Amino acid sequence: MTDDLGIFIGKGETAQFLDLARANRHGLIAGATGTGKTVSLQILAEGFSDRGVPVFLSDVKGDLSGISQPGAPKDFLFKRAETIGLEGYGFKPYPTVFWDIFGEQGHPIRATISEMGPLLLSRLLELNDTQEGVLNVAFAVADRQGLLLLDLNDLRSMLTFVAENASQISVEYGHVTAASLGAIQRRLLTLKTQGGDRFFGEPALKLADFMRTTYEGRGFINILAADKLVTSPKVYATMLLWLISELFEELPEVGDPEKPRLVFFFDEAHLLFSDAPKALLDRVAQVVRLIRSKGVGVYFVTQNPLDVPEEVLGQLGNRVQHALRAFTPRDAKAVRSAAQTFRQNPAFDAETAITELGVGEALTSTLDRKGVPSIVQRTLIRPPSSRLGPASQAERQEVIARSPVAGVYDTAIDRESAHEILTRRAAEKAATEASEREAEQRAKEQQKLERESKRAPSRRSNRQGIGEAFAKSVVRTIGSQIGRQLLRGILGSLTKG
Repeated sequence: MTDDLGIFIGKGETAQFLDLARANRHGLIAGATGTGKTVSLQILAEGFSDRGVPVFLSDVKGDLSGISQPGAPKDFLFKRAETIGLEGYGFKPYPTVFWDIFGEQGHPIRATISEMGPLLLSRLLELNDTQEGVLNVAFAVADRQGLLLLDLNDLRSMLTFVAENASQISVEYGHVTAASLGAIQRRLLTLKTQGGDRFFGEPALKLADFMRTTYEGRGFINILAADKLVTSPKVYATMLLWLISELFEELPEVGDPEKPRLVFFFDEAHLLFSDAPKALLDRVAQVVRLIRSKGVGVYFVTQNPLDVPEEVLGQLGNRVQHALRAFTPRDAKAVRSAAQTFRQNPAFDAETAITELGVGEALTSTLDRKGVPSIVQRTLIRPPSSRLGPASQAERQEVIARSPVAGVYDTAIDRESAHEILTRRAAEKAATEASEREAEQRAKEQQKLERESKRAPSRRSNRQGIGEAFAKSVVRTIGSQIGRQLLRGILGSLTKG
């Protein structure tokens, strides 16, 4: 099979290829559990890597880590390769970088609160319209005051600041209720207990680290460990939406390149859209529609095509449809809907074929150079060259140790931001108020002493006046008695004489 034709997918009536020049037109891999979706994802990721295209994929079941290891020779793999005419089939590992929000199975992925923005945060916290409005106010106030919102502590401190200054803030930004602020704080606390605080902070992910190639020109396959993350579907969905939004915002326009700059595979895609508000769905549809001009391809992997909104589904030009089972009316609708999206092949009925496909078999249709969908083919999917199944823990750790980003994201950084600044302001304000209260108390005590000192001399003067009067009275009394005695003595002597 020649590489000039693109990525070899498998063989139906003819060999099926994914044209690299149309790979940024996005795609869909769908099918019931156990029908081979993971292998289809794996062989496409390998094909992109071999052609120098970096790949990001989420590993929900934990079995895609085997891409980092060479496959094991097995008879059924060689038999499939021979059946479809895959010459030179062999086994090799692929350059891999492991990521994990929790930092347990790979390098941590972090984003700042500011980068996430109020829209995605509202989705993550499941806020109503009123609460989302209050969150927007908090962001606006932080921006106006030059306060960085990096982690959950920053946002919680910012909300506390808004609550303490609600009356002034409401005048400019509209009514801010204590009930809404309290509800947001409680949601943030719940998010923190679920480990969401590990996602927010620094060093934040540089998207360039997702777009690396080896010295030989092979694209790195970035694998996000999502087996634990998917138990918190809101965190999982929000993180993936943030990634494609950041790519859309940061990457320059390149039109339709000869090959994509990066390809995303979103496993369990229904989690992205489940119960999402219309504003968010509109945002996703806009990003998916426009991000292809940035050279980025987005491939959704899900069980049922109906899990993807129509406005998004209509933009997915490359399709790999594995078997679906029509056990319920909704299942039957999904089969019919999937069949109708293909350019029909007169050789078979697509709707019937979807229910009859075996494991490792799919209906495939890709875009040609003119952007026209090919006629649907019933295709045997090629076997992968990397391992089917997970890498061992020791193998994973070895890959992590020699990763090109080893040591870059592994240690969190907590620099001065809104939390630290507002905490310091609060402490300074409290110290100032305490100092003012102390000074006021001292002033009151001084005034009291002064009043008492003014009254004290007056009381002493009165007591001295009474004492002096008494003394004078005694003196006068004594004086008069002595005087009378002296007078009688003198008069007596005169009489006797």
